[in-house]
Amino acid sequence: MSATDASGKASLEEQLEFVKQQLDHAQKMSALGELVSTTTHEFNNVLMTIINYAKMGLRHKDEATRDKALQKIFSAGERAAKITNAVLGMARNRNDSFDATNLQQIISESLVLLEREMSKYRISVQTQFDNVPPVYAIGNQIQQVLLNLLINARQAMPEGGSVLIRVTLDQADQMVALSIRDTGNGIPPEKLRQIFEPFYSTKSGADETGKGGTGIGLSACRNIIENHNGRIRVESSLGQGTQFTIKLPVVTNSQPALPTPTNKTPADSPTLPKEPFSHA
Repeated sequence: MSATDASGKASLEEQLEFVKQQLDHAQKMSALGELVSTTTHEFNNVLMTIINYAKMGLRHKDEATRDKALQKIFSAGERAAKITNAVLGMARNRNDSFDATNLQQIISESLVLLEREMSKYRISVQTQFDNVPPVYAIGNQIQQVLLNLLINARQAMPEGGSVLIRVTLDQADQMVALSIRDTGNGIPPEKLRQIFEPFYSTKSGADETGKGGTGIGLSACRNIIENHNGRIRVESSLGQGTQFTIKLPVVTNSQPALPTPTNKTPADSPTLPKEPFSHA
């Protein structure tokens, strides 16, 4: 290979790396934008509740009406405190270093932010948490993956449905398994094989909340999980729903230091179910 060819190859590799870094940054900004949008809507709903019941309490002088107004304001205040704690939890997870991470806490904080949205679209959410050890992870990146999968599950059930979130321990592999299962329409097999490809999307565009449709989300999710030395797989059956399962390594005394994840392109295709699964 000539020096010119070598230089040209190096230049192309540098350009490709630069593009990958820009895509990684775009993915992070997209996730941050959705979080800000969701949180802003939640706070706005709480504030409107407080304002409306404060007005009602000021208009009516009878004790029963004022008691009702104060109770509603009190409940809304508690809701606001939960949202604030969830946002503070996200702020605590903003560093880009691997550490012992409590998955249950991240899930609970994420559900607070999505509670109103899930309720609006008639989605019930159940959780099953086994007693598991912390995982070795970057908390904010795992939360990005979780929120993306939960929003995808909500969008897969436009007429309402249910989501089951389970956290269990895989003793054999010493990994914690996080699964998210919805009762949506499912994904056709020919599309299932492509869902982790960059820019591929099963959606025609963003929904009324402004979420989804870019094709970036699931590709970013897979990159994040694999950079954590973890695994992500998907199972789906038409008419029955879809389940994503993530496995992350537990914290050990001899945990190797992992580099800060960069945007890499995985080569493997998603694992497909051998038999249709059903929602028990």
